[in-house]
Amino acid sequence: MNFVEELTWRGMIHDITPGTEEQLQKEMTTAYVGIDPTADSLHIGHLVSVMMLKHLQIAGHKPIVLVGGATGMIGDPSGKSAERNLLDEQTLRHNEACLKKQLAKFLDFESDAANAAELVNNYDWMKEFSFLEFIRDIGKHITVNYMMSKDSVKRRLSEEAGSGLSFTEFTYQLVQGTDFLHLYREKNCKLQMGGSDQWGNITTGTELIRRKVGGEAFALTCPLITKADGGKFGKTESGNVWLDPKLTTPYKFYQFWLNVSDADAEKYIKIFTLLSRDEVAALVREQEAAPHLRPLQKRLAEEVTCMVHGEEEYRRAVEASQILFGKATTESLARLDKETFLSVFEGVPTYQVARARFDAGIPVVELLATETSAFPSKGELRRTIKGNGLSLNKTRLTDQDYLVTGDDLINGSYLLVQKGKKNYYVIEAV
Repeated sequence: MNFVEELTWRGMIHDITPGTEEQLQKEMTTAYVGIDPTADSLHIGHLVSVMMLKHLQIAGHKPIVLVGGATGMIGDPSGKSAERNLLDEQTLRHNEACLKKQLAKFLDFESDAANAAELVNNYDWMKEFSFLEFIRDIGKHITVNYMMSKDSVKRRLSEEAGSGLSFTEFTYQLVQGTDFLHLYREKNCKLQMGGSDQWGNITTGTELIRRKVGGEAFALTCPLITKADGGKFGKTESGNVWLDPKLTTPYKFYQFWLNVSDADAEKYIKIFTLLSRDEVAALVREQEAAPHLRPLQKRLAEEVTCMVHGEEEYRRAVEASQILFGKATTESLARLDKETFLSVFEGVPTYQVARARFDAGIPVVELLATETSAFPSKGELRRTIKGNGLSLNKTRLTDQDYLVTGDDLINGSYLLVQKGKKNYYVIEAV
């Protein structure tokens, strides 16, 4: 596989230095991507760089993931408006271990292949670096004029309402360049990749390698991913879409991909899956022929959810997705864990009732029309039951004298009430 050709048709190349493709065709090449360790989980914004490394490894080259323990303590001015908080080393190491576990779903770290992936932390070589060493060995090779010419620096300096640019942030590109130099020397790493906002920082590294040791190194960036409507990719009303299931449930993760626009689905399926050009083209034709069936979104959601959470969680997410559309049973409801249940019914009117009421058994009419306001009156509730319009936990209720007990509660906590086809209510035992 020609790595540059593969990324080109997938729309994953923004800038590339001359000679990069020739270097990759000449020999197995080591390349790295830096990841900020300020959280103990990746979010889907990281997946673009991770997929670049995955394609690199498939093409026979060696990927390195650099966890920016040292640079994470400084703050990168690219696209930011404020400096970030310092991390202590214990937090840093915890985050590093968590990130590697997630990355192992995409990259082969464990095999004895020559191109097995590696994870490194720049804190390991930067923590002993003295300031005097830094300005003597690194600072003298890059001029202030060169550093000032970077777009990320110019943008921060020109911000009228901004707080300017601290010396710490200004030197960020030198610290990142030092990483590239270190990996070039220690790991024979000749290529750094990242988002297009990193171009200035990455090329400072190639320049430092040229001036300091006379070496040749390369840079490749991918476009910053946006949504067709101009909104920020990977952000929802509740924040980032995380890979950690405790932060974003597999159901919500699946729903994110399932609900992207047609235009975004066609773009994202090239970037975030390993489907071939022919497979993508066939799905695009299906989408054009029957857009209401959303084959692109369904396949995109399947591929990414399986890659991150596995097939079993994907199947659960699909099953959970059917619940709001009437294609569910009491059994499928019972299989939902608490987090998924709450995700599915997020925003649905919820009432809390004392658990003791269920222990003794509470008449359904009293529960829905007196203890809660799911129904405005007992008369309307009785008419709804008589007309086969009420379901409890997806089972049609025909007995107006039915006693609701603790046995009816999903996960021992919830009762799902459905009035007609589309009106849902959740009752929680507390």
